[in-house]
Amino acid sequence: MPKTADIRNIAVIAHVDHGKTTLVDALLKQTHTFRENQEEMQVERIMDSNDLEREKGITILSKNTSVIYKDAKINIIDTPGHADFGGEVERVLNMADGALLIVDAAEGPLSQTKFVLKKALDYKLKIILVINKIDRKDQRVKEVIADTENLFLTLANDPELLDFPIIYAIGREGKTFSEMPADMNTPGDTTPLFETILKTIPSAIKNVEKPFQMLVSAFEKNEYLGRLALGRIHQGVIHKNDYVSLVTSEQKVLGNYRIEKMYLNEGITKKESEEAISGDIVYLAGIPEIEIGQTLTNPNLQVALPTIEVTPPTLKASFGPNTSIFARDESKYLTSRELKERLFEEVETNLGLKIEEDPDDSIRVLVSGRGELHLAILIEKLRREGYAMEVGKPEVIMKNINGVTCEPFSELTILTSDAYVGVISSELGKRKAQMLDMVTDDKGNVRILYKISERNALGLRSILMTETRGSVSLSYLFLGYEPREDFAERKRNGALIASESGKALSYGLDLAQKRGTTFVEPTEAVYEGQIVGLRPVEGDLEVNVCKGKQLTNMRAAGSDEAIILAPAVKYSIEEAIDFIGSDELIDITPKSVRLRKRLLKKVDRVRAERKNQ
Repeated sequence: MPKTADIRNIAVIAHVDHGKTTLVDALLKQTHTFRENQEEMQVERIMDSNDLEREKGITILSKNTSVIYKDAKINIIDTPGHADFGGEVERVLNMADGALLIVDAAEGPLSQTKFVLKKALDYKLKIILVINKIDRKDQRVKEVIADTENLFLTLANDPELLDFPIIYAIGREGKTFSEMPADMNTPGDTTPLFETILKTIPSAIKNVEKPFQMLVSAFEKNEYLGRLALGRIHQGVIHKNDYVSLVTSEQKVLGNYRIEKMYLNEGITKKESEEAISGDIVYLAGIPEIEIGQTLTNPNLQVALPTIEVTPPTLKASFGPNTSIFARDESKYLTSRELKERLFEEVETNLGLKIEEDPDDSIRVLVSGRGELHLAILIEKLRREGYAMEVGKPEVIMKNINGVTCEPFSELTILTSDAYVGVISSELGKRKAQMLDMVTDDKGNVRILYKISERNALGLRSILMTETRGSVSLSYLFLGYEPREDFAERKRNGALIASESGKALSYGLDLAQKRGTTFVEPTEAVYEGQIVGLRPVEGDLEVNVCKGKQLTNMRAAGSDEAIILAPAVKYSIEEAIDFIGSDELIDITPKSVRLRKRLLKKVDRVRAERKNQ
């Protein structure tokens, strides 16, 4: 690519599931970033590259790509849409000059739309509003545009940012329009969007003649080169073999290093380069100990750029080594040292996470994150890498502000149908949530806005999913810390606890199912103290699911009837986080997710209960 080519840097921001990654697919494919016979031309959601993202259908990690349009290189930064991964959004927005704000034509701007737009406006990014999924039968484009304009008026502190172009899109089909089409079958492509980008987003090439300066927004690990520092060049030019200074946010110089290799994005791959200029998003190799938020500069400048500010975590859970009898056979890494090393490595790149030693237990650590999904994704990621662990019930992080104990509050947006408004209002009322707004459209769809403390919101998602048979969508926006309010004490029904270790048998499970719902299948290995089911009433109960039928040479009437078992209930990690009590743990190995009591033996549990009375 010629050195004089123009560069535009845009972030793609949206609420989860508003079609952001699908639209980026169309931008990549229609600019012939891939050959017609390349595998990527047949793949959907190209940017969601890891298994977890594909399975859950959400973007978790921010990613960079680039396309060429009319001799301009357009760097595209795809960001997560879920509030729990807001750290990824905050980390990369400083690399962009503009943003595509994608809003669903039916759902309109939701809580996460507000979060990402606020961040983008704080960075003074030029916004292009993309109304996506205009082919939906329940689309309400005019109302959605009005709602989004009101959102801009609420959030923007610079009048210039209130003037933004609007593009209409059917991301799935790769069609964009400057005007709302009367017929959804009208042919189209991504040209109107690309033209608007060139017209609206300022060129990233500026201050080329000044000394080199770049803020490190991320880094990648390379097997041969060590850490690759990723960032947007703020000013100046950098060449391979040039020397740079590494400066902390406190203006402390950590040393001078030679750039051994450098790479630029070309499509979804990296291509080695000899030179990069102001505005380029570049990967630099040769700086071994580098952290996000540090600055690389010309040795004659040595001045740090403003660092990245990240909203602090609001939820913490205790992580420790797995002590179950199956951990050794089912995992690759199971010691406390291995788990701690991996967690401290993760916190270097995952800015929304914080890790500290557990004051109550030296072999455990406290992991703080943005929410239940944030912690669940971390656990699933480690599990797939071969780690075994035990995780305790999450707790909300309290803060002391001016002598007052404060807790985090969130704005909760609920989308559902009017048939479930009663059960939702009842559950939120029990949790002391304050209703802020409720809007119903003529098709029976309801959007309800609540203000709720994060303590009272714990476990809400799984309960509402059950109550509404999955017909509900929840999204949170962190509002800040306020004085602690009353906690709505919620009691879960009692657990069925395995009284013996062994293999679950149909006869024992049949007896257990007469007392509640079971979590294990026949022939599944269980251990003493494992939670194998849930009772319909309060109070735990010991059951022996390993019990077999006594065989005799006498046949009693009715004794040989076939046993018909209900299917076992299996919880995902996120559901397990919601389910467990303070005296319970999630037992996680690469092969299984089990629930257990913190104290496995009944005698120990009875002693602990008496001690607490």
